[in-house]
Amino acid sequence: MKSVKTYKDLLIWKKGIEIVKEIYKICKSLPKEELFSLQSQLKRSSISIPSNIAEGWGRNSTKSYVQFLNYARGSLMELETQIIITYELKFISIETYNKIQDLITEESKMLNAFIKSVQK
Repeated sequence: MKSVKTYKDLLIWKKGIEIVKEIYKICKSLPKEELFSLQSQLKRSSISIPSNIAEGWGRNSTKSYVQFLNYARGSLMELETQIIITYELKFISIETYNKIQDLITEESKMLNAFIKSVQK
């Protein structure tokens, strides 16, 4: 197993980057009138996931690191809500919805497990 030398080695960070890229693809297909509302929120919440993982890595204490991992988890739940809204408004297909939902579920499980391991 490869040792973790930086936050960029963390699978939860890599998955977060994958989620950001998928969200940007989704945003390209949203109506122009959503540019400053739903599209902006989707981008912000998705970017916040790997950003908080990285910021927490740079902190000097485990307590602070866990706090930022929890922020990442909160952003993930915010993103999930926004994706549900996007789907309910029929801005994305069921296939796109399922794809991003699978990524969100996987990231959520990974984050929860990682938080528990850091707290030990």
